[in-house]
Amino acid sequence: MLIAIYALFALSASARAGVQIVTKFHNAPVAYLLSAFAAVVYIIATVTLAVGSPRARRIAVISCSIELVGVLAIGTWSLADPATFPDATVWSGYGSGYGFVPLVLPVFGLLWLRHWNRRASQDAADVVADSKEPVPPY
Repeated sequence: MLIAIYALFALSASARAGVQIVTKFHNAPVAYLLSAFAAVVYIIATVTLAVGSPRARRIAVISCSIELVGVLAIGTWSLADPATFPDATVWSGYGSGYGFVPLVLPVFGLLWLRHWNRRASQDAADVVADSKEPVPPY
């Protein structure tokens, strides 16, 4: 479910940024470039969460962390300086245009990754413990 939501946000943020940049870039270049940046972050998060390898999970942690910092920073900036954001971005207003999902999505992503990292650590510990068991003589 988490990967599906990330994929949906990757698609919607990419489409929104593409249309904004192509049709009215001169109106709010900062906002539209930030929308494109958010789209790239969502794409990376989607792919790395789907792959699920240890390296992919590390990259996913980085992308989800950037996403969380981004939505907090851009959300605050968009409220403090609304003139810079004449049109909404995915992260402006803390994702209010998307029902605040961009604000909570990275939290769920990081919690999910924490769960998987703990599970992988436990599985590795179980393998080590199993390898130390004496082999019964035949």
